[in-house]
Amino acid sequence: MDRSRGGRACALALGAALLIAGCSSSGDGAGGDREKGAGAGITQRPAETTPFWVNPDSTAARRVAALEQAGEDADAARIRRIAEQPVAEWIGPDNPEEQARGFTEAAGRADRTALLVLYNIPHRDCGQYSQGGAADGDAYRAFVDAVARGIGDRPATVILEPDAVLHLVDGCTPQEFHEERYDLLGGAVDTLGALENTKVYLDAGNAGWGDPGQIHDPLRRAGVDRADGFAVNVSNFYSTEDSLAYGKRLSAEVGGKHFVIDTSRNGNGPYTEGDPAERWCNPPGRTLGETPTTRTADPLADAYLWVKRPGESDGECKGGPKAGQWWQSYALQLTSGP
Repeated sequence: MDRSRGGRACALALGAALLIAGCSSSGDGAGGDREKGAGAGITQRPAETTPFWVNPDSTAARRVAALEQAGEDADAARIRRIAEQPVAEWIGPDNPEEQARGFTEAAGRADRTALLVLYNIPHRDCGQYSQGGAADGDAYRAFVDAVARGIGDRPATVILEPDAVLHLVDGCTPQEFHEERYDLLGGAVDTLGALENTKVYLDAGNAGWGDPGQIHDPLRRAGVDRADGFAVNVSNFYSTEDSLAYGKRLSAEVGGKHFVIDTSRNGNGPYTEGDPAERWCNPPGRTLGETPTTRTADPLADAYLWVKRPGESDGECKGGPKAGQWWQSYALQLTSGP
């Protein structure tokens, strides 16, 4: 099971307008340089292929600009493969309203949809690499309310709380927190789903986790019936084919709900060597998967998305930096495939 998620994203208020300020889920953890990605010439993808917004000043875009300035054109071209795709923005706990407003306004100016991830549930990640989350239930509700105010009536697709349901099922989250978590997830589905142009997908694990029969009832208790659907393979490496099969089996258990698949790093499928407990963490030999699109292989799959941000570490394993921080050598590994 993947226990790593990107850390925080940010948007900066500049004068009367909110402009994206070159932040990413890593908070720029690879040296602190602040080159602007605009010099990389990153533009939007065709709307008929993917409606999602490409951040022209993402960490990857800034890396492209820096590499080109240094004359490292070959590496720049490889990182550009990441920078030119729409990648999710992970909303952090600091100023979530401003973050959500900044990203959705920027997406709106480009006539695109913002792709956002909420990853702030209390007792997050069971003390692993991405541990943390809101201090308590009230803090989490305030966080969700702030995100909803920031989104407003602008188009957004939200992936809700990776691993939050899964960790209720696998015993990782102590029993004493279960009822509160179901209540918090259901409330988030209702709050965000009430927005005019927002779609909500509740995280539902991955093809290598287990039998979909183990998770369908917890998903219902968490509000999937009221969501637009569920997400599979977030931050993981299972093939699109296997993820489609898993999603379709789970969909049949939850009333035919649609789903989205994270294809950001699944080009070579899962890593099968080494310690099984650490196979999910910065595995070698992985590559980028299908680029984000709404043109999928099955009508139940609404989109292939890059939810995990390629090039950002899964955690402090195999020589990687902290979870969510940019790791350029790993980014270059991911772009070594076709």
